Amino acid sequence: MENEKSNDVLHVVMFPFFAFGHISPFVQLANKLSSHVVKVSFFTASGNASRVKSMLNSAPTTNIVPLTLPQVEGLPPGSESTAELTPVTAELLKVALDLMQPQIKTLLTHLKPHFVLFDFAQEWLPKMADELGIKTVFYSVFVALSTAFLTCPARVPEPNKYPSLEDMKKPPPGFPHTSVTSVKTFEARDFLYIFKSFHGGPTVYDRVLSGLKGCSAILAKTCSQMEGPYIEYVKAQFNKPVFLVGPVVPDPPSGKLEERWSSWLNKFEAGTVIYCSFGSETFLKDEQIKELALGLEQTALPFFLVLNFPANVNFSVELNRALPEGFLERVKDKGIIHSGWVQQQHILAHSSVGCYVCHAGFSSVIEALVNDCQVVMLPQKGDQFLNAKLVSGDMKAGVEVNRRDEDGYYGKEDIKEAVEMVMVEIDKQPGELIRENQKKWKEFLLNKDIQCKFIEDLVQEMMAMTKVSST
Repeated sequence: MENEKSNDVLHVVMFPFFAFGHISPFVQLANKLSSHVVKVSFFTASGNASRVKSMLNSAPTTNIVPLTLPQVEGLPPGSESTAELTPVTAELLKVALDLMQPQIKTLLTHLKPHFVLFDFAQEWLPKMADELGIKTVFYSVFVALSTAFLTCPARVPEPNKYPSLEDMKKPPPGFPHTSVTSVKTFEARDFLYIFKSFHGGPTVYDRVLSGLKGCSAILAKTCSQMEGPYIEYVKAQFNKPVFLVGPVVPDPPSGKLEERWSSWLNKFEAGTVIYCSFGSETFLKDEQIKELALGLEQTALPFFLVLNFPANVNFSVELNRALPEGFLERVKDKGIIHSGWVQQQHILAHSSVGCYVCHAGFSSVIEALVNDCQVVMLPQKGDQFLNAKLVSGDMKAGVEVNRRDEDGYYGKEDIKEAVEMVMVEIDKQPGELIRENQKKWKEFLLNKDIQCKFIEDLVQEMMAMTKVSST
């Protein structure tokens, strides 16, 4: 492989944004590509390199390329992913990223890959890569519904005239007829974030649009079986190739579940335990924790609740303040409340776990579906709201917790009702249909031939593009 641009071996650079919610899907795809003899150079901040290395499969064709983040006023030294930052400070990572253009250009000039797979924040990359004779693929780690609803040209038909709150409640013009006909007020208000500029930089909407319009092709972490109408809408909006990599089903976890958790889960009957987690970067407010905990208690089912708090706070103090008096004593025999990392895939795969209450991150939903877990969704931000609508409305494979329109408030009754729909009322509709559909989607997702063909087709399509460009 002396000649990096040899057409014998496809060479791709993978360059996700510095957030593990973005890095993880890029790593999963890198692992799938490396098994198809694709050379992968993985760009990430040097501070994230060891964690990324532990996630990547060991392959002679895969290399991590550590990047040096420039100093940015207000960005703490050594903070190189959103996991270490508040949402406000995390915006400075985009400022740092924009300042890295000379470094990236030098690396690409040296590596000479066929493709760069890039993320939403690097809207300057297509032009840079094009000047170097390198093709670019915008890898959207979000479902196609999210792109179709939020970040397509039809959403802002007049330049710089951003939509209002009322506009954001409705789909954009020409949107396909599906179960998604509107969103709630609190969800639309959250979506307005993509039209805000921070530190004088481009808005998320403008970054995404520039990336999608400038790239050689779009790659979506989805498939037509799940999102056919939205994929066709995105194709029509951008008028360029849209490759589909499928939902990228994670490989089964290696090793065993920690003894303290397996021995606790072993006490309960198959399919009865509720596992509840919202990701490492979601911090619920006291009232949300209280209603969630009471709702889980009222189901009378055993539960394993993972709550995370900002790094500088005391877990016990926060928990005691948020939970009702006497709660921990009442649930000590059938409830665990934990903070910090756990072996989520192992827990979901345990025979006693039958329900996953989550934030509707799409990777988490896929993990639940392949592990025979019913999905109860309590989305917290951005694309999660649309994921929940896709899974509950179009796929009919999960249930979304009912919430108040104006502010997203939910009470313990809403949690109890959603869980019981798929865990208790299994002979009634819609619970029965949801459980049937979960089985169908599990079968589809675990069909190795289907999932492998997504990757094979992607590699062939990329190879075809390199051959066209070299003739």
